[in-house]
Amino acid sequence: MSATLSDAALDTLFRTARSYNRWQAKSVSDETVGALYDLLKYGPTSANCSPARFVFVKSQEAKARLMEHVIVGNRVKVEQAPLIVIIAWDRQFYDKIPQLFPHNPDARNWFAHDAEVAQSTAFRNATLQGAYLMLAARALGLDCGPMSGFDQAGLDADFFPDGQWVSNFICALGHGSEEELYPRSPRLAFDEACRIL
Repeated sequence: MSATLSDAALDTLFRTARSYNRWQAKSVSDETVGALYDLLKYGPTSANCSPARFVFVKSQEAKARLMEHVIVGNRVKVEQAPLIVIIAWDRQFYDKIPQLFPHNPDARNWFAHDAEVAQSTAFRNATLQGAYLMLAARALGLDCGPMSGFDQAGLDADFFPDGQWVSNFICALGHGSEEELYPRSPRLAFDEACRIL
């Protein structure tokens, strides 16, 4: 059995981690982006299908394009953040299954011939991978600001014009500023959110 993480590590990943609205003027290196992916890729997905695709928006030109698609309330967050990730999913993720699930390459057919199963599998597992991205970012000393307030159709037409990738959500990464960092909102108690059967 794996050892329990230290309280300091649990604080970093969960207890004191926050969703930031404003950002310090500190860049995120390409090496850190690579290290981030090298951690998140190990998060489990169904049949190791790994349907998430990540677009790291860093240049001013790419950020200006992205700004066209986010709601007004998110524009400062996008503008200030040194890095925004578009977490997307690949409609044809199953084509990688022979590479990713080599002990059963025929698992590709579980999804390739059923569009509804493929879509629900891709969306569910890419969402998981987006959460792994945030945990990996926090583990590497970065802060996160996930967002869903954007024009999905417009963003997809701009960034994924061939239609194969579909956006899920976006996440700002960097070093958060306490400006407009509100007190932590309440969470549901165990008895409100959980059952043990």
